[in-house]
Amino acid sequence: MKSLLSAPPVLWFLFLFNLVVAVAAPFVVDGAQGVMTAVGMGVVSLGAGVGLLRGQRPGHRTA
Repeated sequence: MKSLLSAPPVLWFLFLFNLVVAVAAPFVVDGAQGVMTAVGMGVVSLGAGVGLLRGQRPGHRTA
């Protein structure tokens, strides 16, 4: 399961999808629920972005 979640296409999907939801959530959902949804999805998006950056190191091979 870890190798699937660390695959670049999956990381790109997680990064972009969660980023779009994080930006749109405060406008779609009212109040604190929208803010918390945006924060949660933003954290997941940042985690996927960090995973993408770690995979692009020179000399770093992914399986």
